[in-house]
Amino acid sequence: MPASSAAAFLRFTFWTLLISPAVSLTCSTQKFNKNQVFSTCIDLPYLSSYLHFTYDSPIATLSVAFVATPPKSGGWIAWAINPKTTGMVGSQALVAYKNSTTGVPVVRTYDISSYSSIVPKDLSFAVWDKTAESRSDGSLVIFAKIKVTADLAASGKINQVWQAGPGVGDGGMLVKHEFAAANLQSKGTLDLKNGHTSGSSGGDTTIKKKNIHGILNGVSWGILFPLGAMIARYIRAFESADPAWFYLHMLCQISGYAIGVAGWGTGLKLGTESPGIMYSSHRNIGIALFVLATVQIFALFLRPKKDHKYRFYWNIYHHGVGYAVLVLGILNVFKGFDILNPDRKWKLAYMIIIIALGAISLLLEAITWVVILKRKSGKSNKPYDGYNNGQGGRQNLAT
Repeated sequence: MPASSAAAFLRFTFWTLLISPAVSLTCSTQKFNKNQVFSTCIDLPYLSSYLHFTYDSPIATLSVAFVATPPKSGGWIAWAINPKTTGMVGSQALVAYKNSTTGVPVVRTYDISSYSSIVPKDLSFAVWDKTAESRSDGSLVIFAKIKVTADLAASGKINQVWQAGPGVGDGGMLVKHEFAAANLQSKGTLDLKNGHTSGSSGGDTTIKKKNIHGILNGVSWGILFPLGAMIARYIRAFESADPAWFYLHMLCQISGYAIGVAGWGTGLKLGTESPGIMYSSHRNIGIALFVLATVQIFALFLRPKKDHKYRFYWNIYHHGVGYAVLVLGILNVFKGFDILNPDRKWKLAYMIIIIALGAISLLLEAITWVVILKRKSGKSNKPYDGYNNGQGGRQNLAT
């Protein structure tokens, strides 16, 4: 083969390999087993999904073919119309999956009134010619014809939702899909007349709210409260730090409480906007943290004087509740990481901060005990501990 021909062949091969993956990922190249043809096809922006459709305006009939790949073998795909709002709740869904016995793909209809009960049910509008097919690349296709209701036909637009999940249980119960960003954003408005789709900003808004919720609670319960406790336990052991340690401790705890309440409020808002999505342990720990921290803050107004007979019992209460808030706060931050599932670097960064605070605590623990022991070995046998100005032995220095 001449050199020029070889070079031309290599260039052709290179561009073919470069272009073919991009071409294969567009709906315009997709063919169906029965050679069905649709007037419009759209590459949907999330979950590697595609929609082919033809809208017959005079009779308000929508013919669709939805193509997507389940995240696991034996999983399901869904395309839905929500007649009233955006999002999955309230949507009328067509779901395809392979029959566990025959392996043949089937289509079922689901009226998703809530997340808590997702079982096969007739839709609120007429649908017929429901079929499904599997493709060699592992994807599934849903075919159907839908009678568009009068109000939607008048507007020429519908709210569409699409999704994919890992499996199907007994009785057609769908296994819950992931709640990653792509899953939450897989919705939009479909213009039947012009053949366009627009994404919904709802998924982006929800992700932003979750990020804000995570940052607020990570900083408050996960960092400021432990830092405030460290100040109270270790810094007050030094006489020169009195009363500065107390004000620093109060600054950290009150700031942490204020930020934590804001984070707790965003969590409540997210819960009300996502009916049926329940993270029970995360929510319950969050409620417990709010209650304990609120009691802790307001108990400062009832703090007895240093020489009061009840001060000893108040200290026990204050330390006990404080430690409970520390443990539950850090635990719930890690539960939040598991739910939000951010980039690994964020969880790693928080782990480094906690490990650093722990290492500093161990170092300060040793230093404060050296200070206390030296003070005891001196002329005074009543060491200063930041609470009783030397009236008695060293008490627990935790807050």
